[in-house]
Amino acid sequence: MMRKVEARWHLRTLLVMKGIFNTTDLLPLLAERGINVSRTQVYRIVTDTPNYISLNMIAALCDILACTPADLIESIPARQRAKKTVGGKGAANDPVGARSLRPVRARINDADKD
Repeated sequence: MMRKVEARWHLRTLLVMKGIFNTTDLLPLLAERGINVSRTQVYRIVTDTPNYISLNMIAALCDILACTPADLIESIPARQRAKKTVGGKGAANDPVGARSLRPVRARINDADKD
């Protein structure tokens, strides 16, 4: 079975701890480190967990925030989704055994042939 993991992104928390409350305040700090991105890109990186981010961006953020990549990204096990079943979970929700019932083919009697 494949083990899946998810990532928690803590950039916003670390920015607040450093006293940076506006995403636009991060732009000049990134530019000083050679990372030139738009306001929209910075907003997305701060407000959402990015699926892909460059190593240079992570290094610049760590330098700005005086943290490590482990402080920015937390690896957690992915939530397992329960299999959906009709009527709930297992036999406890099927007291009369309705799951074992199968339809029976109907017979049509033609009354006009007799």
